[in-house]
Amino acid sequence: MVTPHYLGYFSAAATAAAALIGLLFVAVSLRDDDIFGEHALPGNEALAISAFTGLVNAFFVALIALIPQTDLGYPAAVMGVISVSSLISLHRRLPATTGRVGSTVLSYLAYGTQLVVAAILILHPHDESQLNNMTYILIASMAAALQRAWMLVRRKRPAD
Repeated sequence: MVTPHYLGYFSAAATAAAALIGLLFVAVSLRDDDIFGEHALPGNEALAISAFTGLVNAFFVALIALIPQTDLGYPAAVMGVISVSSLISLHRRLPATTGRVGSTVLSYLAYGTQLVVAAILILHPHDESQLNNMTYILIASMAAALQRAWMLVRRKRPAD
């Protein structure tokens, strides 16, 4: 269970993730043809989706943590499985030129660690040290998502 002194953190994390999801939607809508169109740059769609996945993961874990009397283990495990599955399916779509290695490794570490911590929280819902670990996992998830979003924004169509 989430102890009261973590509520401020989870509230701020949910708010930050929601704001970043909104900004990602704005960025994608401004460059829609470069990301999802017929002439999209290779890998842009995967970058957008992977950034979205990381932010949604952080948003829902933090938001669910704010529900009174909720054990965070099960929701964090579900979001971890969804995020790992998404990352695996997108990994093949990212071309080698997108510089994905660092953010991909960080994402796998964050989601894998999230699954381990979630399993411990399922077994020991009052383990505050694991709740503390979850806070850092959410930071890593958002950091990897922001790195991918930044790569997406910075990618330019080559001059013809």
